[in-house]
Amino acid sequence: MLSFTRKLFGSSNDRTVKRMMPKVHQINALEPEFELLDDAGLQGKTGEFRARLEQGEALDSLLPEAFAAVREAAKRSLGQRHYDVQLLGGMVLHEGGIAEMKTGEGKTLVSTLAAYLNALPGKGVHVVTVNDYLAQRDSEWMGKVFERLGMTTGVILNQMLDEERRRAYACDITYGTNNELGFDYLRDNMKYSLREMVQRGHAYAIVDEVDSILIDEARTPLIISGRTDDRSDFYKTIDKLIPFLKDEDFALDEKNRSVTFTEEGNEHIEELLREHGLLDEGDLYDIENIATVHHVNQGLKAHKLFQKDKDYIVRDDKVMLIDEFTGRMMTGRRLSDGLHQAIEAKEGVEIQPENQTLASITFQNYFRLYKKLSGMTGTASTEAEEFAGIYSLGVSEIPTNRPVQRIDEEDELYRTAKEKYDAIITSIEEAHGRGQPILVGTVSIEKSEVLAELLKKRKIRHQVLNARYHEQEASIIAQAGVPGAVTIATNMAGRGTDIQLGGNVDFLVNDWLSEERKAGREPDDTAISEKRKSVEAEVAERRKIALDAGGLYVIGTERHESRRIDNQLRGRTGRQGDPGRSKFFISVEDDLLRIFAPERLDTIMRTMGMKEGEAIQHPWMSKAVETSQKKVEQRNFDIRKNILKYDDVMNDQRKAIFEQRIEFMEAENVSDVVRDMRHQCAEDLVERHIPPRAYADQWDTEGLQEEVEKHFNLQLPIKEWAAEDGIANEEILERVLKAADEAYAEKAANTGPELMRRIEKQMLLQTIDQNWREHLQQLDALRSVIGLRGYAQRDPLNEYKSEAFALFEHLLDNLRFETTRILSSIRVEPAAPPPQMPRAPQNIQASRVDPATGEPVSGDGAPRTAARGPAVSRAAAPAINPNDPSTWGRVQRNAPCPCGSGKKYKHCHGAISAETS
Repeated sequence: MLSFTRKLFGSSNDRTVKRMMPKVHQINALEPEFELLDDAGLQGKTGEFRARLEQGEALDSLLPEAFAAVREAAKRSLGQRHYDVQLLGGMVLHEGGIAEMKTGEGKTLVSTLAAYLNALPGKGVHVVTVNDYLAQRDSEWMGKVFERLGMTTGVILNQMLDEERRRAYACDITYGTNNELGFDYLRDNMKYSLREMVQRGHAYAIVDEVDSILIDEARTPLIISGRTDDRSDFYKTIDKLIPFLKDEDFALDEKNRSVTFTEEGNEHIEELLREHGLLDEGDLYDIENIATVHHVNQGLKAHKLFQKDKDYIVRDDKVMLIDEFTGRMMTGRRLSDGLHQAIEAKEGVEIQPENQTLASITFQNYFRLYKKLSGMTGTASTEAEEFAGIYSLGVSEIPTNRPVQRIDEEDELYRTAKEKYDAIITSIEEAHGRGQPILVGTVSIEKSEVLAELLKKRKIRHQVLNARYHEQEASIIAQAGVPGAVTIATNMAGRGTDIQLGGNVDFLVNDWLSEERKAGREPDDTAISEKRKSVEAEVAERRKIALDAGGLYVIGTERHESRRIDNQLRGRTGRQGDPGRSKFFISVEDDLLRIFAPERLDTIMRTMGMKEGEAIQHPWMSKAVETSQKKVEQRNFDIRKNILKYDDVMNDQRKAIFEQRIEFMEAENVSDVVRDMRHQCAEDLVERHIPPRAYADQWDTEGLQEEVEKHFNLQLPIKEWAAEDGIANEEILERVLKAADEAYAEKAANTGPELMRRIEKQMLLQTIDQNWREHLQQLDALRSVIGLRGYAQRDPLNEYKSEAFALFEHLLDNLRFETTRILSSIRVEPAAPPPQMPRAPQNIQASRVDPATGEPVSGDGAPRTAARGPAVSRAAAPAINPNDPSTWGRVQRNAPCPCGSGKKYKHCHGAISAETS
C-alpha cells in the first residue's frame, strides 16, 4: 500500500522538490537580466536588497533575485554556474533543513546561495567545516563570489589571536570549524569585558558534512580546561606496573570500549602498589587512595583500550590523537582526566600537566543556540530521525545533476584477514593492469600500511593517505583519478576534495608554479595560461583513458561501524554521471564482525566446507553486515541521547550564568546588585542564628556576631543587643543592615564612586567564575557516581536533576556570601601599576569528552600566541583608549590620568590596590 501511494502521489521528498521548482524557473528567467549588469551594478544589488529588507520586505521574497545574483557572481569569479539542482539545495539550506547531495554535486558552491541571502540582514552567517584546511580553502575560494557581491568573508583558524577572531566574526560570512566556533563561545563567556568577546551572536549556520559534525562528533562534548599540578613521575611509576598484569586481572569489553579490573586484578595491583610504596594505609578502595585508584584505571585504559597507529600516533615526541571518523590527526587535542598523560607515559614521551574543567558544552546544545540552522552532506538519510528529534532538522534528498552510473557490487566475505588481503591485491592488480584508477579505503593507519607493504612486494606504485601524511591530503586525493593510480586512504569522511578522472587541473598548475618559484623563476600570465591549456589537454586525454577503463574503482577493505562512512567512501566514484565501481572485501576477523556479528559465523563457514581463498558473495550476507552496523549506530545514538539528557540539566544553569555575566558586563553600575546581595546575606545570617518564633534563650548571638564579622568585616555588639528588653529578630536585622550599609558607603566615598563601581564589577565577575568552575567539578563528580543509584531502583537521571538543582542553589548562596565578604574586606591603597579588568585564563585547553571511554577528549591544547593563515591579518598596536586601562601602558604617578577625569593618575585610577583580608 505504501509503495502504491508513493507511486501515485510521490514521496514527501518528491513533493518538496516539486514545490521548489517554480522558484528555480523564476531564477532562470532572471539570468539574462543579471548578465547585463556590469560589476558595479551586480555589487550594488546587495545594497538594494538590504534597503528593501529595512523597508519591511521578507527575506523569502528576495530569494529568486539573491540566488540569481550569486549565480552570476560565481560565473564571473569562478567560471562556475550553479546547476538547477544546486539551486534546490540552496533553498533547502535557506529553509533551515539538510540538503543531502551526492559527492561531486558541488555542495561548497551550494552554500554560497543560502549564505549570501541570510547575510543580507547583517547579523552574520557561520559556515561550519570539519577542519582548518577546508575552512581556509572555502573562505578563499567562495570568498571571491562574496567579494563580487560586496560582502566580506572571514575565517577562524586554530592559534588565531582574539583580535583576529573578532574581525573575522565581524564579517558578513565567517568560515570555521565546529570546534573553534564552540570553543570561542565558551571562551567568550569567560571574558571580563564585552570588548574582549569575539562572537557577535548566533543568527544562522550552515554545517558542511552535517552528519559528521552533528552526529559522529556530538558524542564528545567541548571542554575548556586549565592546568593543575604536574604529576609526571607518578604516571611513569604507575605505567611500569601495568605490564605485570595478567589476562585474568582485567575484563576487556571491546564492544563498549571499556576495561575494568577483576577481583583477582584488584588484589594483584594492590600488591604491586604496596611493593612500590604507592599505597597509603588501608585497602585499595579506601577514601585516601581514591587518586591512586583513578590513575591505575587510566593506566589500564591507556594500555588495553588505546592502540598506537589506530587511536593515536607519536610525532615530534608528542601523542597525537586520530579522529576515528576522518582518519586525521586532531592537532592540539588531548584526552583529559589523566588519560592522555597515561598514554604519554606508556609511549615514553614528555608528560604534560593535567587539566581541570573551566567551561563545557555539548555540540547539540551549542548548535541549538542558532536561531536558524541548516546543513549539507552526501549521507544523512540514515540519521534522519536523530536530526529531526534533536535539532528539528528535516532531510531533503536533492536529485543528481546527471544520473548515477556507479555499480555497487555485493560484499565478498572471507574467513581470514589473510585471504581477504590476497583477494584485494589480486583485484587491484587486475584493475591497475587495465589503467583503472583505484581508491582503497581502510579503517586505520596500521591496516593502510599493511596493505601498502603488500603492494610494495607486488611492485605496484601507490600513494598512502593517513594521519602520517596529513599535509599532502588534498594533493593526493586530487590526483587519485589519474589512470592506473592506486591511492590508499583511511576513512574518507569529509575530505572535501573531489576526485576528478584524469587529474585535477588546478592542483597540477599550482604544483608547476611551486616548482618554477623554487627554481627562482616567476612565470608571467602568458606562461601560466599556456601551461594551463597544455595541462587541460593532458587531463582530458587521461580522463578518456580512465573512462574507458571503467572509471574510479573504490575498494573497501572492511566495513566501518557507521554505514554513512561506507557510503561516503562509495560516493567518491561516479561523480557527475561518470561511470564507477565499488566493492567491499570483509573477513570474519574484522573488528565489526568479530565484536558485533553472530559468534557462530566462523563455525557456519567452516561447516559449509569453504576452502582457503573462497568467499561468500550474497545479498543476505550484506544484509547481515548492515544489521551489525545498525547495532553500533544504535549504541552510539543511545550514547549521544544520554549525554544530551545530562547536559540539558546543566544547560539551563549554564545559560543562566552566562546571561547573568553578560548583563553585569553591559551594566554601567552593579551597586544595586551588590546591595541586594549584602541585604540577602544579612537576612540569611540572622534567620540562621535567630530563627523566627524562637525563644531568646535559643538565639545563637555569639555565632551571629562571628558570622557578621567574617562576612561584613564589622564588629557589632550583637550579644548586648540581644540582652535588651523587648528586642526582636527584625530589629537586630535592621541594625546589622544599617551598620553594613553605612560601612560600605564610607568605603565607597573614600575610594571614589567611579573606582568603586569598577571594583564591584570586577569582583562580582571573578566570584561568579570561581564558583561556576567549582560547580562544574562537583557536577562532574556527581555524574561519575550517579549511575550507582540505579542499584537502589532509583532513576539516575532524576537523581542527577535533583542533586544538580540543589548544587546550583548552593552556588547562588555562595556567590552572594563571597561577593559580600570580598567587597566588605577590600582595602584601597595607592599603587603604581594601572588597574586592569581581569582577563580570561590564557593557559587553558579546549577538550571534548568521549563517553565511549568515559574520558574527556580535548580540542585546541595550546594558548593562542601566534596566528595562522592569511585570511585575517594581525592588528597593529592599539591606540590608547580612555575607557580601557589595558591600553595605557605604564603611566607616571603625577601625570594626568588617561581616563580624562582631569585628576592626577595617583589620585584616580592609580589608587587601586585590591586586597582581601
